[in-house]
Amino acid sequence: MRAPGWSVGLDIGGTKVLGVLLDDVATVRGSVRVPTRRGTEGVVAAAAEVVEQLCADARMAVDDLAGVGAGVPGLVDPATGAVSHAVNLGIDDRGVALAPLLSARLGGVPVAVENDLNVAAVGAARVLGLRGDLALLGLGTGVAAGLLLGGGLRRGHGGGAGEIGHVPLDPAGPRCPCGQCGCLELYASGSALDAAWPSPPGVPAAAAVFGAAALGDPAAVRVRDRFAGAVAAAVRLLVLTCDVEHVVLGGGVAEVGQPLVTAVREQLERQAAGSPFLRSLAIAGRVTVVPAGVPVAPVGAALTAREAAPPPVGAAWR
Repeated sequence: MRAPGWSVGLDIGGTKVLGVLLDDVATVRGSVRVPTRRGTEGVVAAAAEVVEQLCADARMAVDDLAGVGAGVPGLVDPATGAVSHAVNLGIDDRGVALAPLLSARLGGVPVAVENDLNVAAVGAARVLGLRGDLALLGLGTGVAAGLLLGGGLRRGHGGGAGEIGHVPLDPAGPRCPCGQCGCLELYASGSALDAAWPSPPGVPAAAAVFGAAALGDPAAVRVRDRFAGAVAAAVRLLVLTCDVEHVVLGGGVAEVGQPLVTAVREQLERQAAGSPFLRSLAIAGRVTVVPAGVPVAPVGAALTAREAAPPPVGAAWR
């Protein structure tokens, strides 16, 4: 017998699968994390392991769940649950039927698959209590945004809405793996910080550079400000194209927390100093950050699983 509203959400990333069990009022009742296994079969096996462990810990059967939601990096067809170009997961094929495969592995429980930043946007809106249009700006290996506009996800014609990391920031800059030059993610991603500020093993580059900058290291201050300026350009792009009320910084770099928000806001103020138009938009005040340790992506994935498939564009999430 299924528990109304109880669902599991999965954040399937390149290094880990993080799952949460949500009850009918969206309270997290359990959390499990396992290493990612690459390839279609490996991803399905790791995802199923997390679901089964969450249910075992809660002393419920898997088929008691109303559904399972999964956020994955890559292009997703939410209607079919097919995933393409999830290269960080070792899924290079087009249209791997991840949702049906995982559903079959779990005995037929409904599974909804969505882009990872889309579910993170849904989760951020719910967990942080934010209403109105929202962009979740993911600052990780790359840069992209999940968009909640008009109460629903904006996926775009081909699922590419929010892929702002491949908007050129400097056309004369270095070549991006996408084939263009000077793409935004070459300057505003966690990978960019890794390259600009090598850190000791086990210490994230973002934490190292922001920590050194706070202590007054001139080189670290330059790296921090250059990075924050690129993130500010991404924020400005999201506001000027979608006029979102909230831009929530997420991803690995966001673990820095408030110092990141402060640095980005300072850069936005500097960039708006010569423009009455930009000043009128008050962009800096729209920026916030996912609190450290808050699992917005799996929570958002669990919310999408309350129906057998994600709701259509324009449907309310709350």
